[in-house]
Amino acid sequence: MESNAFVKELETFKAERLIPIVGAGRTSIADGAGGDPQVLLEIALANEISVSELAALWIPTTAEVDVKLAFARQAGDEAGHFQLVADRLTALGVDVAAFAVPPENPLFRYLKSLTSTVERIAAGLVTLESIAYGVNENFMALCESRGDTETVRIYREYIQPDERAHQELGQRLLAKYATTPELQAIARATVVKVLEIAEAGRAQAATRLGTACFPGC
Repeated sequence: MESNAFVKELETFKAERLIPIVGAGRTSIADGAGGDPQVLLEIALANEISVSELAALWIPTTAEVDVKLAFARQAGDEAGHFQLVADRLTALGVDVAAFAVPPENPLFRYLKSLTSTVERIAAGLVTLESIAYGVNENFMALCESRGDTETVRIYREYIQPDERAHQELGQRLLAKYATTPELQAIARATVVKVLEIAEAGRAQAATRLGTACFPGC
């Protein structure tokens, strides 16, 4: 398949597979199971630093300069998101100095195992950021319903535009590098795997937290 057509088809496929993940958060809001906003922001803090570290990890072992720079941009942006969320938590009275990165979860173990450029683009820029954008929209709706307009502003003005830009950058890079049936099959399989692990992990976290409405990265 021509690479631009492949990316378009992959985006349609991914959007369909995202429905259960994003829908679970919407259901939690509708059921009044919103969770503790402070705890949810602390989850966001962990997610942001984890993605920043992941992208930074990939930079030295990615040969293509444009992809290397895309991961560098992602690492920097996610670090900036970490600081935004940390500042918001501090304003809410949380001692962010006591924050510790949680143990690595199955999703990030899988992501760190990826070695090819196409896998990394498909996983980190195309899929992970799509999940984040969708679930962050739910989180913003939850914060809005609770009168936390400042958190909504931070996500709307800074975090969500970056997440969208990362996705679009990933789509362009995937169209450039996933040019054969074999590479396209690898990209698709990677998208499927990330979504499967993310859905299972978020379902487990929802049981633990009492809500499926929590932010991404």
